[in-house]
Amino acid sequence: MKLNVAPALPDSLLTQARAGDAEAFASLVRAHQGPVFSIGLRMLNRRDAAEDLAQDVFLQLYRKLGDIESLEHLGFWLRRVAANLAIDWLRRLPYTSTQPLDEDAPIAAQEKPLDPLMDRQLARLLDELSPPARAVMLLRYQEDLDLTEIGAMLDMPVNTVKSHIKRSLTTLRSRMIGARLVDCEPSAIEEKP
Repeated sequence: MKLNVAPALPDSLLTQARAGDAEAFASLVRAHQGPVFSIGLRMLNRRDAAEDLAQDVFLQLYRKLGDIESLEHLGFWLRRVAANLAIDWLRRLPYTSTQPLDEDAPIAAQEKPLDPLMDRQLARLLDELSPPARAVMLLRYQEDLDLTEIGAMLDMPVNTVKSHIKRSLTTLRSRMIGARLVDCEPSAIEEKP
């Protein structure tokens, strides 16, 4: 099941927006603001930064609307721009500038976690990953994108995506065990040959 999917829109909406119809463009923004904001919030862990990122993404969309081929391309393009802008922002900011997510703040178009404490702890561990690794993990496990889609979205070879996932899972697993977030015997976490 994919999370953060924009609702179905009529094909004519994109054509109308390209022709300068402000209401059609606003409808496109409303339909996609949840997924874009969610990527920003999960990547940056700051509501204000996620809001700024979403504004930047939709400003870029306004400028590049003529380059968008279809509504499917629009969804892909928006997620790609949001993820890449978030990576750029994280590279410019010190890691300490992110703050834990506000546990009471709703995350657009996202299912509630089963264990909010575990979700916050996992978010902190994800913050420790490099920006590209964090983007790969969130696109894979939050957005439920396949490896090829992630590679295309981040301009990254599929093998690099696989490497980020493998290293990140190994790192997260060891940190979760070290922080006693999960119980696991050492033999159970060894990689199979």
